[in-house]
Amino acid sequence: MRGSFILWAGLAAFLIDQISKYLVVHVMRVAQGDIDVLPPLLVFRYGENRGINFGLFQGDGEAARWVLIGVSVAICLGVLIWLGRIAPTKLQQFCGGLLIGGALGNVVDRVLYGYVLDFLNMSCCGISNPFVFNLADVFIFAGALGLVLFDGKKPS
Repeated sequence: MRGSFILWAGLAAFLIDQISKYLVVHVMRVAQGDIDVLPPLLVFRYGENRGINFGLFQGDGEAARWVLIGVSVAICLGVLIWLGRIAPTKLQQFCGGLLIGGALGNVVDRVLYGYVLDFLNMSCCGISNPFVFNLADVFIFAGALGLVLFDGKKPS
């Protein structure tokens, strides 16, 4: 069935995101202090993101929260409609599913907590990165990048 690959990729991205947040934030209790995984390359560090991906455009208040929820849902619907109008390849469906699953993972956080739970911090080569993000952000970024790079057109 056309589009089922989008559903499965989206469901997988959503579940991986939500399970990882639950484990790191609630089971490992990262809010009580950083957890060095592969320091400094990978550190679990608690963060509450009221902005968009990777902590950009931080907003505070209920209006900003609901606007970001609305924008996220609109983007998901837009991607679904766009993919429904073309004959997407499996790779495009996969990328669309990643983007949608990640976006909906962050939407659930905003609805439940009022912010997005973040816990990943990566630094390297003497550069200390102050930002935290989550797997949903990775899925959104990878999905959007994949939709741009793998547009289904043959290079000329």
